[in-house]
Amino acid sequence: MTDATSARYSLQQTLPAEVLVGGDSTWGRYRQYPVFSLRWLRGRSALFAVFIALFAALSMIGTAAATHDYPLGALAGAHMFVAFLLMATTGPALATWVRHRRWPQRRERLGVVLAVLAGMGASYFVDKWASTYVEKEVEDALVEQGLATRKKPDISPAMKPVVMVLNGAVLVGIYGLFGGGLALRAYFSEDRRWQENRRRQEIEALRAQKQQSDLRLGLLQAQVEPHFLFNTLASVRALVRQDPGQAEATLDALVDHLRATIPKLRDGEAMLHSTLGQQLDICASYLSLMKLRMGGRLSFAVEADASLRARPFPPLLLITLVENAIKHGIEPQPGPGRVDVRASLRGDRLVLSVVDDGAGLQPGLGSGMGLANVRDQLATRFGEGASLSLRSLAGRGAVAEIILPPEPTP
Repeated sequence: MTDATSARYSLQQTLPAEVLVGGDSTWGRYRQYPVFSLRWLRGRSALFAVFIALFAALSMIGTAAATHDYPLGALAGAHMFVAFLLMATTGPALATWVRHRRWPQRRERLGVVLAVLAGMGASYFVDKWASTYVEKEVEDALVEQGLATRKKPDISPAMKPVVMVLNGAVLVGIYGLFGGGLALRAYFSEDRRWQENRRRQEIEALRAQKQQSDLRLGLLQAQVEPHFLFNTLASVRALVRQDPGQAEATLDALVDHLRATIPKLRDGEAMLHSTLGQQLDICASYLSLMKLRMGGRLSFAVEADASLRARPFPPLLLITLVENAIKHGIEPQPGPGRVDVRASLRGDRLVLSVVDDGAGLQPGLGSGMGLANVRDQLATRFGEGASLSLRSLAGRGAVAEIILPPEPTP
């Protein structure tokens, strides 16, 4: 519940199974509904009415047998039924009225507590009225038949305060438990159980979203690798006759790149998890291969502190930025070009940047499937704690930057 409203969930619908406490038993079906809701009150009142009716019937039989007066027994049983039913339902009924006001949380909780206390106070007067009436009528009948006297038991003055305190404590306990004390406890724990259930559902939803995102990532990687491989083999085929030495060097670079990537492709689970060092190595092998394919006009650097290489880092994110730098920055312009991949710490945040001196950002760049997947992966894995930014550099070129939140403390 929030301070703005107590209507976090419907009072007319059953609670989720994970929130219920003892709601599966036949006699506890009313607990399937929120505490102090109308359906809860009707079910609880009906259940209590059954047991109170049985108790009143026993009281009626006992009184009639003791006094030999069956009308008096019936009257005593009726008084006991009405009294105990009022004692059991007055506080919960007032609390139900309060909860259906949809007051802010603090006001509602205070109102519910006061309602139960008011019910306990009413129980005292109802009990006193019923018991006094029944005791008087029964005593009169017994005295009239000579089965009892009106003499009261003697209690020493020193014991009277003790008896009063004990009697008061017993009555408070009976009124509290019978008149909604246990329900009050369930009321305060209900919201906590509801929130815990909602958090579990949110975690399960995030886990399912992550699994779907990982599946999309695996599909994308399965699509990207063959596409890149075919393009590279086509380049090698063209170089075989023109420049066999260049073709051989390109094949060597391709082998190095496949060595860095194929183990991931063979292991479906590992393909979805990696370290920063592994991703940097994939970027380095890719850039080495592209350098040969582009006739040597590409230069590059991959820089990272050794202490950062073991950090977990999602696959495909960094290589996607590097591929974009080649495709949209270096390849469209003639002459030499350079790509720098850097990993560093900015405070306690990991910063990955891919800088190129190519054509710069063009209209529409940043809306492709690759970058959309990067943003999706960051949001799924890190929430709002991670970010991806693209910006142009002064003169020419662009920089793509990923910022990840601090590593969680073990």
